Amino acid sequence: MQMAMVTTCPDDLVSATHPVRMVMAVVEKLNLHRFHEPIKARHGVAGRDATDPKLLVALWLYACIRGIGSARELARRCGESAPFQWLCGGVSVNYHLLADFRTEHGAALDDLFTQVIASLVDKNVVQVSRVSQDGVRVRVSAGAGSFRSAEQLEQLLAVAREHVEQVRQQVDSPAQAALTARQQAARKRAAQEREQRLQQAIEQLPELQRRQAERSKKVGQGPAGKQVRERQPRVSTTDAEARRMKMPNGGFNPAVNVQLASDTESRAIVGVEVTNEGSDNAGLSEPMREQIEQRTGDHAQQHLLDGGYMRKDDLERAQSVGVELFIPPKMAQETTRRGRELEPRPADTAAVLAWKERMAAEEGKEIYRQRAATSETVNADLRSYRGLTQITVRGLKKARCVALWCALAYNLLHFSDKLLA
Repeated sequence: MQMAMVTTCPDDLVSATHPVRMVMAVVEKLNLHRFHEPIKARHGVAGRDATDPKLLVALWLYACIRGIGSARELARRCGESAPFQWLCGGVSVNYHLLADFRTEHGAALDDLFTQVIASLVDKNVVQVSRVSQDGVRVRVSAGAGSFRSAEQLEQLLAVAREHVEQVRQQVDSPAQAALTARQQAARKRAAQEREQRLQQAIEQLPELQRRQAERSKKVGQGPAGKQVRERQPRVSTTDAEARRMKMPNGGFNPAVNVQLASDTESRAIVGVEVTNEGSDNAGLSEPMREQIEQRTGDHAQQHLLDGGYMRKDDLERAQSVGVELFIPPKMAQETTRRGRELEPRPADTAAVLAWKERMAAEEGKEIYRQRAATSETVNADLRSYRGLTQITVRGLKKARCVALWCALAYNLLHFSDKLLA
């Protein structure tokens, strides 16, 4: 084999027009002070040695653009892929650092998302007078067999507490003197985390019982109501905030409900929320409008939603603040009223009559067609290309961080020229 000495410049790893350069150019224009707050020096306190947040933000944004949703996979790419090596610039990163950064800066990440949306509003790219909202049920890493009843959880918690004490005694015994301090700490931490997850699962039971009581009232005293009342609430022992939800394929899996709101004119994502409500019919539209107003400083005048969001209370509250809801009616239970759901009825309130008039008019039908053209394309983009296929972190707060990274990557990719202008 013939040896050759090759001189290379790190900047030559990618071409001048490679998309990774665009990502870094946008990141350099963003204000990342919220990410620096935990590590910066203060009066009388030295700063903490840390990897530059600018690099970590750029890595995760470019990873989401490429559809990478795993810290281990991102760490591997940083050692093998030229674009990621170009971003790193010789700085080494490991998957622990990447995983922690991804989910431990929720407030800073939310502020960054708002900053990007505000910039697009200032440049007249985004108009939020008409927004479309939809929910995406995303599979989580909890297994279907991890769900346990209240009685089972109490038994498992007692066993876990006993195990924690046993591990503590074993680690402190002379027989385990060969273990390093790191190994001792790891064994204690693993046992304690198991106990904490079970405690969190038990804390979720009152809320599940409340929801079950509400559902039983809705279905009444018949066989369906009896079936609901007799069903024991179950919580996952590995992800206490995950819920079994009906998925697009018709099956049921542990999942979270990712709510996305988009501007119908530009198709930019302007609102992100993650909930464990299995149904969109849970009062999710009003909080989303409030979030959009906080991010943009503007007031949504028209809100497009699918039939799953239909609630009379939401119609009343929206009308009181000057918001027009565009929601298709639910199919009438009486066969004689099928196709006549939008006909006025004597008991209809002013808000319901106004909604029926909107949805029956040709103009209203034309406006509502924008919902599918906006929300469905945004959802498909995030699920197919930005890595929002399965969330592998535990808890709603961390899941919300994952959703925000994906939404940020989507906006950055589609509006980078406007952000750089």
